[in-house]
Amino acid sequence: MAALSPRLRKRLDAAVEKLAARPVTSDGDICRIAVDDETFVELHAPGGTVTAEDAIRCGCLLAPACVHRAAAAALAPIADDTSATAPSDAPDQPSPPAPDEADATAPPTEPTEARTSPPPTSAPTSSALPTSAPPASEPPTSAPTSSAPPTSEPTSSAPPASAAPASEPPTSAPTTSAPTTLPLTTSAPTTPPLTSSAPNTPPQAAAAEALWQAAVLVLDAGVDGAGAVLQAGLLRAAHTARLAALPRPAAAAIRTVNGLRAARAAEPGHRTAELADALAELLATAYGLRRPGTPDAHAALRGTARRAYAPGGSLRLYGLFTEPVLTSTGHAGVVTWTADAAGRLYTVPDVAPGGPARARNAGDRAVRMGDTALTHRDLARAGLVVSGATVSAEGRLGAGRSVRAAAAAGADWTAEPLAALWSVPVADQVARALAGGAAKAPRATGEDLLFLDATLTGVAREAGGDCLLAECDGLTVRLTAADDHPELAHRENLALLATAPGTRVRAVARLVPAGHPRAALLAVRLPTGRHDLGLDRLQRQDVTPTSPLPEPAPGPVRPTPSAPLHILRRRTEQVVVAGRRALTRAAPARPHTTARHTTAPHTTTPDTALLRRAGLSTAAELLDALRRSAAERGRDGFGRLVSADTDAFARAWLATARYLDEASTALCREAWRT
Repeated sequence: MAALSPRLRKRLDAAVEKLAARPVTSDGDICRIAVDDETFVELHAPGGTVTAEDAIRCGCLLAPACVHRAAAAALAPIADDTSATAPSDAPDQPSPPAPDEADATAPPTEPTEARTSPPPTSAPTSSALPTSAPPASEPPTSAPTSSAPPTSEPTSSAPPASAAPASEPPTSAPTTSAPTTLPLTTSAPTTPPLTSSAPNTPPQAAAAEALWQAAVLVLDAGVDGAGAVLQAGLLRAAHTARLAALPRPAAAAIRTVNGLRAARAAEPGHRTAELADALAELLATAYGLRRPGTPDAHAALRGTARRAYAPGGSLRLYGLFTEPVLTSTGHAGVVTWTADAAGRLYTVPDVAPGGPARARNAGDRAVRMGDTALTHRDLARAGLVVSGATVSAEGRLGAGRSVRAAAAAGADWTAEPLAALWSVPVADQVARALAGGAAKAPRATGEDLLFLDATLTGVAREAGGDCLLAECDGLTVRLTAADDHPELAHRENLALLATAPGTRVRAVARLVPAGHPRAALLAVRLPTGRHDLGLDRLQRQDVTPTSPLPEPAPGPVRPTPSAPLHILRRRTEQVVVAGRRALTRAAPARPHTTARHTTAPHTTTPDTALLRRAGLSTAAELLDALRRSAAERGRDGFGRLVSADTDAFARAWLATARYLDEASTALCREAWRT
């Protein structure tokens, strides 16, 4: 990318769109794209991945400094890091990546690293994950989660931008001067060692600085302006971070690029909120690594490239349910959840590169553990005896050669030991989920799972699709589809359940943080048996109501907590889509300065006025600061406008996003209190 002239860089996005419409042919390890009738771009990819600059060749007269090579590199999907996962037959090694770490297995590669399949116009299809996301971002400055009732304002976990410290200078030169075609196979380890509680090294500090600067440029430009050049800069910084043993921010950068590509291609599965979360994670981790901190705090921000497996001895497990997995990095499959007699959850994953078809069919694949012939569907209703088990801290079971497993009898959800999972009060389950970070990302440990006894009462119409209404412990809970992909059964099963009000169900759901009780339905137990809603398709006879729907008892209606946080969320997402300019036209008035005094600015925008009326004065101040930082531009000694301070704008946006996370967590906790 650095070899392109400024004129060709301006033409790069148009060249990508043009090249995407050209015919593609494959011949062994060579992928050939026809630029015109006489000129071709060839991608030489032994093993399916381009790993060197000269592996992309063009036959035009301007090659190798032509726009066609750069367009082909930008058009190709990001390669999977196959080295991050050991084969299942290796001794004491994990199976394919689980949904929570699938994003981490996608390598932060340069655009020149491509698959030999026909290059699509964007990254692999994104989905609203049940979690597929890595751990949520750590705040730049730690603050306790507010437990105040929704009528009072939650405390911000990050200072307003106006009070934020100036950006620290990089501890070493940014890595943006490195060649843009840095190959995946280098002398540095592709998969860094497990991160320890040690101070940041100079290469890590430089990589964090490069990630911050690249992310700031993406936020300033927004989806509309983040074309191939900015994406390449972020990928280069991510690759450098990967080599510097910063897997967590590197994975966030990859998710951000995938989200940008999905948004620019208008993919149906794209969600702006997911892109905003990925960008906030990237900015928060990079910001925290740039600042002084304790070794433990920096270790948490760096993350781990692989999960350590420890001997687990002998286990007696009981199947709970199986859920399909689709990730934004092109991984798909299933994860089967099990529990032991003490109620600890364990997962048996089968996730590998693939699409919706693999997610739909992986439930019928045999569990890759020992000599058992159980499929994942079978295991969800049966049991497993494991000897020589290896278990990660999150409860994921390894599948090495030393592991032995045999099928055993299962347990019904109404019988011990599984029935104990439903005996925990719902409010306590929600508190556990929020304490584990479920407000920001689904958890591999199952902390965000809710075990509910509910009665279906009807359906609620929403802009994103219908959701079920259910009575649970005196609360009206909205149950949504865990995944809207049409090839999975979630949405179809939800529609069928909505036709049978009065049906009593025992369910497993995943907490969806909101200002009202809300959860994504994963599995249910009906009179006809247990059903995994992402894989099994319910029949009409499965949902016959067991009794008439009772009349509602007279009495006061408990109000649902309400706060206009949607205003703040809408503005942060507008910045993600349109960049800093989305707020420049509506910035509050600047202070009026005279020779004797300076008058304070008076904010009269409807957004901040509504926030102040609701008692959210900190939210209003953050929004004011965000608008000011978007519009504020200084002047040089000749009175000319200088470039905007994009660093201060990024800090203001990050502070707003962190406040929004904490406020949403407090409102969610209050909404589930009976």
